[in-house]
Amino acid sequence: MKRKRFSEEQIIRILQEADAGIRVAELCRKYGFSDATFYNWKSKYGGLTISDARRLKVLEKENGRLKRLVADLTLGNQVLRELSSKNF
Repeated sequence: MKRKRFSEEQIIRILQEADAGIRVAELCRKYGFSDATFYNWKSKYGGLTISDARRLKVLEKENGRLKRLVADLTLGNQVLRELSSKNF
């Protein structure tokens, strides 16, 4: 898995610098990423504040936990249905 170099907070600060008027090419050179990466970040994090990004991260983590919980319960339910349908 690819290692992340920049946190969400750093990415948002870089995008805020671009909104302040610094050219994209200068930001890319300063922080060492490509302009394609900048535009990917802009599409994903554009318009977010740092607190919004933190809240989004917490919500994504909880969503993943809930999805695993539903998958476990569904699997258990399926096993119980198979066992109850068999005649002993």
